Parts: sequence; structure tokens; C-alpha cells
Amino acid sequence: MPGSNLTRVEAEERKAVVEAPIHYHVNLDLTVGPKNFGSKALICFNAKPGSSTFLDLIADEVSSIELNGRAIDPATAFVDNRIELTDLKEKNEVTVTAKCRYSNTGEGLHRSVDPSDGNIYLYSQFEVPDARRVYAVFDQPDLKATFDFKVLAPESWIVTSNMPAASVEADPRETLDGTLGEKPNESTRLWSFETTPVMSSYLTAICAGPYAEWHTEYHNEDGRTIPMAQYCRQSLAEAFAKDVDYLFDITKKGFAFYAKTWGVPYPYAKYDQIYVPEYNAGAMENIGMVTIRDSYVFESKVTDALAERRVVTVLHELAHMWFGDYVTMKWWNDLWLNESFAEFTSTLATAEATEWHDAWATFCSGEKSWALRQDQLPTTHPIVAPINDLNDTYVNFDGITYAKGASVLKQLAFYVGRTQFFEGIHNYLIKHSYSNATLADLLDELAQTSGRDLKAWSAKWLEQSGINTIASAVEENENGTIAELKLTQTAPAEHPVLRPHRLAIGFYNEDEATGKIVRTDRLELDVDGETTVVAEAAGKQRPAFVLVNDEDLTYTKIRFDAESLAFAEANLHRFDDALARAVTWLAFWDMTRDGEFPAERFVDMTLRLLATETESTTFRYALACMSTTAHHYVAPAAREQVLRHVAAELWKLANAAEAGSDTQFQLITAYLGYGEEGDSAFAANAHGLLDGTVSLPGLEIDNNFTWTIVNALASVNEFDEAEIDAQLAKRDTTENREFALGARAVRGLAEAKEWAWNEALNNAELTNAQLEAVARGFSATPRPDLAEPFAAKYFETVDWIWANKTYHMAEALLNGLYPGYADPATLVELGDAWLAAHADADNALKRLIVENVASSHRTLKVREYNAAL
Repeated sequence: MPGSNLTRVEAEERKAVVEAPIHYHVNLDLTVGPKNFGSKALICFNAKPGSSTFLDLIADEVSSIELNGRAIDPATAFVDNRIELTDLKEKNEVTVTAKCRYSNTGEGLHRSVDPSDGNIYLYSQFEVPDARRVYAVFDQPDLKATFDFKVLAPESWIVTSNMPAASVEADPRETLDGTLGEKPNESTRLWSFETTPVMSSYLTAICAGPYAEWHTEYHNEDGRTIPMAQYCRQSLAEAFAKDVDYLFDITKKGFAFYAKTWGVPYPYAKYDQIYVPEYNAGAMENIGMVTIRDSYVFESKVTDALAERRVVTVLHELAHMWFGDYVTMKWWNDLWLNESFAEFTSTLATAEATEWHDAWATFCSGEKSWALRQDQLPTTHPIVAPINDLNDTYVNFDGITYAKGASVLKQLAFYVGRTQFFEGIHNYLIKHSYSNATLADLLDELAQTSGRDLKAWSAKWLEQSGINTIASAVEENENGTIAELKLTQTAPAEHPVLRPHRLAIGFYNEDEATGKIVRTDRLELDVDGETTVVAEAAGKQRPAFVLVNDEDLTYTKIRFDAESLAFAEANLHRFDDALARAVTWLAFWDMTRDGEFPAERFVDMTLRLLATETESTTFRYALACMSTTAHHYVAPAAREQVLRHVAAELWKLANAAEAGSDTQFQLITAYLGYGEEGDSAFAANAHGLLDGTVSLPGLEIDNNFTWTIVNALASVNEFDEAEIDAQLAKRDTTENREFALGARAVRGLAEAKEWAWNEALNNAELTNAQLEAVARGFSATPRPDLAEPFAAKYFETVDWIWANKTYHMAEALLNGLYPGYADPATLVELGDAWLAAHADADNALKRLIVENVASSHRTLKVREYNAAL
């Protein structure tokens, strides 16, 4: 059998054999020991008589298999993570008893020990297909089933699942037939949960441990009362208690907004949100019990950008309860339907139902910039991506699936009309409730409510790769009015499709009363084909700035006419509207990374913007893109001078910023990323911030910011390993261990890089979060001399990583250990050679390597452009 990488063909073949109803009785024993837990699954299902199929299971040991009353030898039936089932009847029962392994990689059932108090916390993560790491299962989304979960756990723990607990019994070991381990010293309790509705296995969930808990309820639009709960580790309870009421309120606003917008009340029995440690993703939409990374529990000051992102994440997962859970994709090629829709509607809900009214500016700067970067890589793919197997799915949790898809859905809603769009969504949800659906099903409903034929639209927008560019050109009359405003749409040669766009054009001028740049006119039109003349613009006074795609209504790159470009470069910091600033800034960033706009001018323009920008996510991304430009894109001869210039300006801006503000916090954090070994002024500033001899009004040196300073000092060899260990000893927590590992790895020493490289690859005791911290620290020191020795080593190690690590850990290593500060010409040469020699490698592996090497190709190209200026 081909093992854990299920193919689409195999899934279709199994779907043709296994028939509804399917029901699981899953018993888990969490008292067996620190490495393993007991798993016993009884699966009842219908099938075509005489047929054969298989169950998925990743387990250390299978002790028994019984199919329709006959015992099957596990030694022959359990092979390569599958259990073969033969000679099936019309109605079947199979029981599998196994010993499964806790993970420390965030896959399956993750076990985390909090060093601050010794508490053990468990949580499950089953997307893409990791329910099979916990119980025997037909682990594919279109074999929906009902589930009964029973969990034996220590008495001091709480256990949560998708449904409310039906009963909690004291020490009832006999109910599990005595097959699941020795009785522990601590008394146990058996948690039995109510039967789930019909659902996909990847959405089932179990969390267990001594979590702190808070409860409230929501009065649902259908008259039911929905119990709500939030959980976190005990060591975070004091900090989390300050935010619980706010997060409950955000969630309730989401309930109301979605029920009103889609006309479908929340469909499930309860709604828990549990903040868990060492999480690979942002969150996961398990039915009735969402898991969220507990870095969203804020013990220390965070940026407003991160605070807003937490709100969007909460609303994103809530949106999935309808879109993804209530109606689920048939196969992973429609993963985008889940993620794009949740990303689009959570941004809409954030903008319209919470205090974060500039959420679309946030989306443009953060999510859309991610989409544009992803869509210009050699690995770009259609939104509806071809998914041949599970490995293809793993790499498609990307900027196309989330951000481009959400941008295109925003365009679709504008294209068909908001009322018609959400009426179609309502009909889609009602028609396919508790079942599986496809893109065609969704488009059918939208076509009926809008009256538009969406097949041609879908073919160009959803089924073709790449991004268009729309450039504006203005011809003026002698009196300063517009003779002609023309838009020209182009497409990259490798993806030559021109798309229909419904968009707006904004005219911007200075408001003499305020000195701000404001919109003075707005035109709305359809753009299709190569050339569109904006007839409505003729005769209007030429504005100072013409913004194509005003309000960011479509998904495209934009290029300005010459006068608009010059005006925006000089005046972007004076634009009054946050979304207009974000759209314009993103165009400048795209031109910079395409080698069409000088890097040093982009740096200076960004510094002017940072002096006045108020939208936190735009601020955050402007800082990040300026850093990439200064470190990678400027001409090599100018790099050192530009880096010192940026550092000096950031220090000035931080000292001039409002005391205690988000702006001050982001600026000083960014400044600490520009240290150079031997820079005595930087070392004095950083040491002074740490010991209190240097201070900025209102800036609190809390736990996380202390580690930011430690990291900065370690990178320039002003903080050694013993000092890092002493800092950790002051407060040994899950988070601080990760910070300490990152600080050790970021040190500007060859031996520190060797240590980090070996630790990341070979220390199996590192958790997923610790491994990522080490890998980040390894690659974060901006010194080519430290990165160069690992260029060849990286490509020599790729195959070993892929063969010996789970997908998520391989991804973390292959991205985190890529020595991006090495000479890009060397990386390009080595990377192209590896790809040429690995034409037959797994597509998912090749994609990871292609994307890293593509970044070096771009760096080389853009450096050459700037060096030639």
C-alpha cells in the first residue's frame, strides 16, 4: 500500500465502496504514559458486499483488529499506515485497538509540558488528515460520519470535544474493557460526549489538561441558548482574564453578523475557543471547539496590528462553522472555498461589526501583499488548484488559497452585487447543509441570484494562474482638463489571461484647509480586455493623483501615470484615507521588488510614511518591506550606508513618537533589527534600554520586549550564552524557552550557527515551536559571511530532511534554515542545480525549494537593477 500520502484517485475509489451511514465510537485513554495513549475505535459503516477498502491509522502498535466478528492479524493487515479490510458486507463493524503516540510537532494529539508549573496540556490538530494519528478512520473530507467520543483522563483535568459532555464518571475503568493501560496513581474520570452531527473527520477534536476556563452563553437567532467557553493554560490565566470579556463580545458580534448576513443561525450545540501552546497554525475550525495559538494571549505589549489580527482570526474560525464545517469541500482542491471565504468574510465582519473599521486597509497591506508575492512565484497556481494527493494539499495553505482567493471573492461580491452574493450564499448553505459541495455548486447558486453567467468568470479568475497589471495613462488638454484616461491591462507571458474587473478610480487632490490629500471624485466602471478608455473622465480637471483600483475592489497590480507616481512618492504620507495609502504603498512595494522603482527611493518614501502612518498593519508591513529592501535589494555598494541611515532615522522617529504609542513600540522594535557588530552607539542604546539607563517615555520593558533586546544584543555578540541562560532562569516558561533558543541561534558567531544547524536537524526533543525558534535565529543574522558556509550544506541536506521529518517539520526546516543572506548568485547556482537533479522529486518538496530559490533569483535581479542606476 502507498501509505500515508492518500491520492485523490484512492479517495474516489474508497468513496465508491464505503457508504453512509458511517458512525464511530472512539475511546481514548490518556493515562497510559508520557509517550503514548490508548486508542480504540469501533466503526460502523455500509459498503458494497464483497468489496475491499482500507482504514487510515498512524500508530506505534495495533494490538487487535476485528471485522464483522472475525479477528484479523494486525501483522498482516496493518501495513504502511493503513489497515486493509476485505470481503466487506452490506453492513460492517470493525474494531481497532491501538497504541498511538503523542506528538511534539503540532500534528495529531500534541502533548506540551509547561515548565513554569509542570502542567501537561493536550490538544488535537487533524487538518489535513491527522485524525488517523489518534484513531482508525476513513480520513477524507467526503466520508462524513457521526462520532461518539469517550476519553479517560486524570481526575484533575478537563476534557473538551466537539460536543457537550453527556456524562463524566469517576474512575470507570471497566467501561473500556480493561484494555487501555494500567490504572494510574491519580484517580481518573471518563468523559463521554454527545453524538456529533454528520461531519468530516478532520474537524473532530479533543483537548485535555488542567486548562483555566471561562464561560458565558449566546442567545442564538433560532431561539437556542449556545454555551460558550474559553480556555488557556493556567500560567496564562491572569493575563487572559483581562481579555476574556472582550473576546466573548467579539465572538458574539460575529454570531450576529454572520446569522444576519447569511440568514443561517449558528448551527451547532456549543462554541468553545481554546488557546493552546506550540501551535503550527493561527487557529483551527474544529466544529464547536476552535483551537487557537496561545501567542494570542497577550502577557506583554503587542502591536495594534497583532491585536487586530487576533480579532480577524477569531472571526475567521467562526465563519468556518458555516463555510467549511456546515458545508464541506468534497476534496482538497476546493480548500480555497473554506479559507478564502473565511478570510473575506472575517475581514468584512471586522470592518463592519467591530471597532477595527480600517480592516480592509489591514487586508490590503497584510493579506493582499502576501497574495501578490505568492502569485509571482514560479509555483503560482490557480485558486482552484489541482490537488492530486495530500502532499499537494499541505503546500496549498498559501497566499493564493487564503489571500488571493479572498481578494477575488471581494471582487465577485462587487461584480454580482452584495445582496445577490449573500442571497446565493444563503441558498448554498441551506441546500448543502451537513454535506459536501464543490465550486460548481456555489457558482450555480450565485448565478441564479445574480443573473450572471459565472462560468466564464470562474474560468478566468479561479481556474487560471497569475495576476494582471493595470496601468493608467492620462492625456491632458491645454486647459488642464483630461483629454483621455486610458487603462491598459497586461498579463505575464507564462499566464496570458486578461480578466474582467469591476473597479473604481479615485481622483485625489490636496485639501487646502487641512493639507491632507483627499479623494475629490470617484468613477466606477467595468474593465475588460487589453484597453479601456474611461469615457466619464474626459473633460474633468486633471487631479494631482489618479488611483486605479480605489477602495481595492479588484485583484490586480497597478502602475501609475508619471505625474501620479511622482506626486504619490512625495506625498503618500499626507493621504487621509488608510485604504488609499495601503493600495498606493503596495503598488510602490511591488514596483520595487520588480526592479522598476529604485530601492533607495523606496526606503526614503517609506521613512516619510512612517512619520505619520496610523494604520498599524500598513505600518508593520512598511517596516518589514523596508528591511527587505535595505538588506537585500539596494546595490551592494550602498547597502552598509543605507542600513546605517535607516537605523538612525528609526531611532529618531522612535524618540519623537507619542509616548507609549503603537508607533513608538513598532519603531523601537524595528530599530533593534539593524544592529551591526562593532556599532558602539547601537550597543549602548540596546544595553541602556535593557538596564534602564536609556529610556523612551511610556515604553515598558516587559517580558517579551526584554527578549527582543536580548535577541538584538546576541546578534551583534553583546550578549553571550551564559547571559541568555541567566535571563531564562529569571522566568522559565514555554515562551521564554523559545526566546532563549532563538537568541542562542541568532548570535553572530560561526559556532553559534553550527550549533543551531545541528540542533534544528537532530534534536528530536525540541517541540515544533522550539525548532522554529532555532531555525529563525539561525537565518536571521544579516551577515553573508555567516550564511555562506551553509549554502552548499543546505542543498546537501534537503533529501534527508524530507525523508526523515513530518511535513510540518520539514517545511519549518527547509524554509527556516535557508541561508538567505548568502550570496544570491551562489544560492541560485546551487538551487538550480538541485532542481535539475531532482526532476522526479515529490512535487511538494520541489515547490518548497523552488520558492526559496526564486527569492534569490529576485534578489539577484533587483540588486543588478539598482547597481546599474
